[in-house]
Amino acid sequence: MHKNKGSAAGATSPLALPLLVLALCFFFNFVGRGVGDTYMVFLLPLGAEFGWHRSQMTSIYSALMVISGLAAPLAGIVFERWGPRVLYATGLGLMGTGYSLAGQSQQLWQFYVCIGFLGGLGASAVGMVPAAALISRWFQRRMSTAIGLAYAGFGCGSLLIVPLAQTLIDGQGWRDAYHLIGGALLVLLPLSLVLPWRTLRAGRAPTTAPHAAMRRGAAGAGPLRAALGQRRFWLLVQVMFFTAAGMYLIIVQSVAYLVDVGFTPLQAAGAFGSAGMLSVVGVSAAGWLADRYGHKPAATVSFTGTFLGIAVLYAMSYQSTHWLLVAYVLLFGICQGARGPVIASLSARLFPGPGQATIYGAIYACMSVGSGIGALLSGVLHDLTGGYRATFVLSMACVVFAAAPFWTSNALIPAERPAE
Repeated sequence: MHKNKGSAAGATSPLALPLLVLALCFFFNFVGRGVGDTYMVFLLPLGAEFGWHRSQMTSIYSALMVISGLAAPLAGIVFERWGPRVLYATGLGLMGTGYSLAGQSQQLWQFYVCIGFLGGLGASAVGMVPAAALISRWFQRRMSTAIGLAYAGFGCGSLLIVPLAQTLIDGQGWRDAYHLIGGALLVLLPLSLVLPWRTLRAGRAPTTAPHAAMRRGAAGAGPLRAALGQRRFWLLVQVMFFTAAGMYLIIVQSVAYLVDVGFTPLQAAGAFGSAGMLSVVGVSAAGWLADRYGHKPAATVSFTGTFLGIAVLYAMSYQSTHWLLVAYVLLFGICQGARGPVIASLSARLFPGPGQATIYGAIYACMSVGSGIGALLSGVLHDLTGGYRATFVLSMACVVFAAAPFWTSNALIPAERPAE
């Protein structure tokens, strides 16, 4: 049935290549997000050495998030035109070069270039754009499950790489830590080139009509233009923009905040990584809740958990205890990223057919802008107020505004499939 050059794997095992695709997508998400999130543990040593304002330093992470999101369409073009071999190798090269050079940087603008620009472009190139394209070629029946597992790489990357970076900083200093991270990425580059990307890109049916139709829809601006005129598109933008802003008001300074209220840097980095790992549970549970009970209940549960997690952080500004830290990690961590599969599946249901990927890409780009604005505002508010409470209040307000479309409008209620 699949006797074409894209299914050469049939000669070995019907599961070998799909599992390899899934493992690679997980791994590159693991690397891209984990390395990007290490910036949180560099905030304090950079501030101690250079004396920069917190807003100046958080704006670097803001640039990384915005550039990573806005580069997503470019990553898609590179994937379609030159394939995953070129895209992944380019991403690793950009990140490896940027982080290696960051270890020698002396000026703020140099960190913008190394971490914000090169790191952002590289993270986009090895992120969910190529992962979703590859998975769609191999997992037609269980695509949502496979994408959820690939998303799990984000949380695992935060869990393992962020504390590792803190350990490197404690033992070697921040400059050598950047050199080691950049060097490891450059070592991965030649290894990525020898993978069977042509076969992996071909998939089970590389020239099927659905793929061709999707490319035609994405090539024209018609579907996206039509979506821009619909209220439900902008409601999805509202959900994702304010979710991202609210989350990154917290995430970018969470390690520094926990250190400021009395925890050790390694404890703070471990809490950050644990919260990221718990997001794996949240992503899976949110998808299951959406399928079983609908998108609105799934979103409501996740937003409620996030709101309560931020409230716990606010309470810790008055008295920090280990049980409050555990409560924050559980609440905020489990709900971190939980909107991703909910909004992705909701967008697919509300905007089916050709242009679906283009429309979701536009929503994703708006989300990245929200991430960058949230990261920037977290530093600005810290500099203006000398603390974090104003940041927590604004974050909780963003969460409420992000959740509002689910409670105030029927435009985001598609025809739900009955639970199986």
